[in-house]
Amino acid sequence: MFCPYCEHINSRVVDSRDAYEGIRRRRECALCGLRFTTYERVQTVALLVSKRDGRREEFSSDKLLNSIRLACAKRPLQSGSIDKIVAEIDSRIQESGKAEIPSATIGELVVQHLKKLDRVAYIRFASVYRDFADIETFRQEVNSLIKTTETKQRTSEDQLALFPLDIPLQLTRRRPRKQKK
Repeated sequence: MFCPYCEHINSRVVDSRDAYEGIRRRRECALCGLRFTTYERVQTVALLVSKRDGRREEFSSDKLLNSIRLACAKRPLQSGSIDKIVAEIDSRIQESGKAEIPSATIGELVVQHLKKLDRVAYIRFASVYRDFADIETFRQEVNSLIKTTETKQRTSEDQLALFPLDIPLQLTRRRPRKQKK
């Protein structure tokens, strides 16, 4: 393993732990003594993605991560939310057990996650993924997104309040203290 600081080839493993999808290893460089972390994961079968035009290429979670990051650029999202989406999609694809998966399936998984995460990122990704032919198709997608949001808001307005809102909050007044003479 190359040291990321001095590029020396020898390092020793200081600590190993199970991580989300593999093994997290803490390493120490034999030359400079600095520590760094590596992640190892098991690669089962080389998963192929079949594209719309008939091409096939190897699945890359880095490529998926970059496309989601591009859609979520300059959006106020929680840190790690994009990585979590990529990890969930990656695990769902691996669990399918298929050697080849259509790119449309991956795109739909991304769209589902982004729709829950951020509406603007969803529209950005969907506009590229679904290849909107004209502005009218784009408008229809935005209108359907607005309708689902309004439905969710109406549903939350119909929900009973935890505390009654019409009872005024009574504050107790303190009596002013008498000053000692």
